[in-house]
Amino acid sequence: MAKIGIYGGSFNPPHLGHIRAAEQTRRLLGLDRVILVPDAIPPHKRLPEGSPDAQTRLRLVQLAAQDAEGLEVSDIELRRSGPSYTVDTLREFHAQYPQDELFLLMGTDMFQCFDQWRGPEQIAQMARIVCMYRTQTGDALAQTLREQARQFEKSLGCRTVFAENQALELSSTQVRRLLFFGCGADCVPEAVMAEIERLGLYGLGSSHRGLDMRRLEQTCRPLYKPQRWIHAGGCSRTAAALARKYGADETAAARAGILHDMTKALTPEQQAQFCRRYALEITQDEQISPELLHAKTAAYAAEHIFGEAPEICGAIRWHTTGRPDMTTLEKIIYIADYMEPSRDFPGVEALREMAQLDLDGAVLLALEQTLRHLQALGRPAAGDSEEARKFLLRNGVSLDEILRRKKKTDPSAK
Repeated sequence: MAKIGIYGGSFNPPHLGHIRAAEQTRRLLGLDRVILVPDAIPPHKRLPEGSPDAQTRLRLVQLAAQDAEGLEVSDIELRRSGPSYTVDTLREFHAQYPQDELFLLMGTDMFQCFDQWRGPEQIAQMARIVCMYRTQTGDALAQTLREQARQFEKSLGCRTVFAENQALELSSTQVRRLLFFGCGADCVPEAVMAEIERLGLYGLGSSHRGLDMRRLEQTCRPLYKPQRWIHAGGCSRTAAALARKYGADETAAARAGILHDMTKALTPEQQAQFCRRYALEITQDEQISPELLHAKTAAYAAEHIFGEAPEICGAIRWHTTGRPDMTTLEKIIYIADYMEPSRDFPGVEALREMAQLDLDGAVLLALEQTLRHLQALGRPAAGDSEEARKFLLRNGVSLDEILRRKKKTDPSAK
């Protein structure tokens, strides 16, 4: 009797995290082989717009597995019509290998929602459930997984096997973003990367320069996490309104707002990888606070991938820290990022009011709020932020004076 692992998914694209997890689980559990099963139509999620078709993804998985010992690829789900339900796939494998023991491999996210799949009881009868998790998994998640396994055993008669591995902490979504930014070669097998480049998949080989606003938004949206995309849209609209008020280019402001956080979804390690890839210097402030890097990497992407004008790239570059002697557009994006409608924190309403009175005053107020917040947290402030504040003060920007002028023109103002 053979022990066969079944590992399904969209594999969009297949990456080294998939392959290493499958290889290590095969060795750990003594499986004779692991069959990778790319789906045709994912039942629980829609593939992102522009994703390769099922046959192309199958080819990528075949390339990914070609040099991996004990890994095979099946097109079983591509030969069926309709959504690719795992329970149907296991019935076919069970009929094909009636004397063998089947193990269904899945990651932690899929494991936690396993009871919501179609036919989980039937799946549990046909295969042992294997939850693959990384060695670095935190105690809280590990405890949650163990409790979930106990619940599944009670409700589904499901016996879970936990398979610890040291695979890369990667998702296909992260890999697609890295590929778009030209930083994904280390995340996928070499043969997969060559095929992606040959076919121009995941944005490679396409020109993203000169896009109109609608196409720009369509291209940028997959680069963002959902909540961050809401923020980017709010920033874009707020920036356009401020540009209209203060005589700047509304279109440039709207574009900068959409682009300003496009690399924010990258992890600190991936930000550093981006900087190494394009020889971008990482300053001492950025080493201490890696979250600052997204402004630099997004500005680079805006210039070199999207071909945006220097004033837009500059506004993106300084939207997090500010700098001395900012341009009008830089001030607008700095403020719009800080106060767009989804922002909700003590002091944001005061900032919104100041932005309607005086642009320099709003920048100064935002800088002072940020510096006080960092001080309260015991975290160092970026040198550029401190210098930006000093520059405004040296040039006569006074919050008290702005408010006094407001009272003179509007006696009802508090």
